[in-house]
Amino acid sequence: MARVTVEDCLEVVDNQYDLVILAKERTLQIGAGDKPMVSEDNDKKTVLSLREIGDKLLDQKTLETQTVDRAREHPEDAMEQEEYDAPEGDAFEEIYKGEVSKSGQAILPSKRSRKVPTPSMKANDVTDDDDDFSDDNADEVSDTPAEEQNS
Repeated sequence: MARVTVEDCLEVVDNQYDLVILAKERTLQIGAGDKPMVSEDNDKKTVLSLREIGDKLLDQKTLETQTVDRAREHPEDAMEQEEYDAPEGDAFEEIYKGEVSKSGQAILPSKRSRKVPTPSMKANDVTDDDDDFSDDNADEVSDTPAEEQNS
C-alpha cells in the first residue's frame, strides 16, 4: 500500500472517529519510541500509523484498551494540554471585548468601529471662532414674507 487514504483505513475501522483516535494513539506510541511495523520511507509518524492500521498490522481492540488505560492513568495530561494550547503573549482576551456568535466564533469588531474618533477639544474649550451662532449669518432668509416683517 503505497498511499494510505482514509477510505483504505475505513475498510478496517468502521468509524472515522475511531480511526482518528486509534491513529493518534499509535502515533503517540511511535513518538514515544515504539518501532513502526511498516517501512518508514521518510514518512511522518501519522502516516506510519495510518499505514499500520490500513495493513491490519495492529490489533484494534488492544489499541483501544491502551488508549483508555492511558487516559485513566494520566488524566492530568489532558489538563496540561489545555495550558499548552494558549500561546505565550496572547493578548486576545484583553483586546477582544466583543460578542460570541451562536456557533461559538468570536464576533470581531469591524475596522470602522475600531477607529474611535478622539475629540481634539473638550466642550468647555469652545472659542468665539467656533461659535455656530455668530453674527456672520445675519442676512439669513426668514420664513415670514418681507411684507409682514416690515409692518
